[in-house]
Amino acid sequence: MLGHPQRLALFRLLMRRYPDRLPAGEIGAVLGLKPSTLSAYLSALSQVGLITHTRAGTSLLYTVAMEEVRETFDVLFNDCCRGRPDICTAAPSPNGDTGMTDRKFTVLFICTGNSARSILAETILRDLAGDRFIAYSAGTKPYSVLNPVALQVLRDKEHDIAPLRAKNIDEFQGEDAPHLDFVFTVCDLAANEDCPPWPGQPISGHWGMPDPVKAQGTEAERALAFQQTYGALRRRIEAFTALPIASLDRISLQSAVDDIGRN
Repeated sequence: MLGHPQRLALFRLLMRRYPDRLPAGEIGAVLGLKPSTLSAYLSALSQVGLITHTRAGTSLLYTVAMEEVRETFDVLFNDCCRGRPDICTAAPSPNGDTGMTDRKFTVLFICTGNSARSILAETILRDLAGDRFIAYSAGTKPYSVLNPVALQVLRDKEHDIAPLRAKNIDEFQGEDAPHLDFVFTVCDLAANEDCPPWPGQPISGHWGMPDPVKAQGTEAERALAFQQTYGALRRRIEAFTALPIASLDRISLQSAVDDIGRN
């Protein structure tokens, strides 16, 4: 089923966007598929239980059937390994080989331009829990200048903006890149992109939200969009920093991260 390259691309897109539910039109636009071809792929993946859908008005919204996918992977793992853990080891814990409380966790927030949402998230985490987390942000196509309204929101909240700069995700994928424990995409466009796997298998999550830069209306209405984005990110980051990371296994931690994105 997933041996077909376009079906695999569809499945990988839904995995990157999980827990979002995507309409068929958006999936087709991202992957460049004709409606008839997309419909056939969605039907095939639904029939084998890898994806599911719900109706919203006249539209069908698709997402990964995560529990079924986990069960499928478990069966493949157990069947293929045949008692050979030396060649089929489970995924490492998010902190590598050290104890969960022995060091700070490193978190990377990603959006396309790295000028607003990811910059807000980086700053909020650094100031909320800089004693336990090292916060970074980056963009898949970063702008050279940070958004001035985002910076003003941070100044108004009395955050230090001196360390901030736009960065490309390439800085976090080379041999000298910092070890990452968590990677969060905070915009849909960045999550849609098929990036190389992150070294060390960090916990990943999609916390997509609307781009305040695209807000329409008066100057006050546009400023309000940035304030709302700041508030939404802060609530998610507060929930994240409150997680009992030391007592959660990898699956439970991934589920908790997904729940934060869903809420």
